[in-house]
Amino acid sequence: MHNIRSLHNVGSAFRNCDAFGVNELWLSGYTPIPQRPEITKTAIGAEEHVSWKQVQSPADAITDLKKNGYTLIGLEQTDSSILLNEFVPESDKICLVAGNEVTGIDEELLPHIDIFVEIPQFGMKHSINVSVASGIALYSFMDKFLK
Repeated sequence: MHNIRSLHNVGSAFRNCDAFGVNELWLSGYTPIPQRPEITKTAIGAEEHVSWKQVQSPADAITDLKKNGYTLIGLEQTDSSILLNEFVPESDKICLVAGNEVTGIDEELLPHIDIFVEIPQFGMKHSINVSVASGIALYSFMDKFLK
C-alpha cells in the first residue's frame, strides 16, 4: 500500500490480509504505520497477526521482488487493465500494489507493474474505496488459487 492517507484504510488492509492469508503487508510513502489508535481500531488486532514492514524505497523493494520471481499486479484502471474476473494468475508469487485513494498508483511506480487489473463496475462512479477494492482483489486471487 503506497501513499495511503487514511489510517482506517490501513487498518482495513490489515484485516483483509489476515482474512486472505497474505504473507506480508508492505507500507510505503506516507502511508501510516501501526501503532496508531485509528489503525488498531479498524484492524481490531489484525496488525498484531499480520507480518508487515515499512518500505523506505519502493523502487528497491520492487527490484528485490522481481529478482525473487514475484509478479507485480497493480489494482488500477488503465487502458491495458484486465478485468479482475477474467484475470488468471500464473503463479502464487504475487505482490498486489494498491495506491492512493484519490490519485491511484503513483506515476513513478507504474512502469514497474507487470499487469494491471481492475474490478468490473456497473455504476456511475467507477470508484471503490482502496481497502474495499484490495479486499475484493485478494478474495478473487484466493478463489482462483483454491480452484
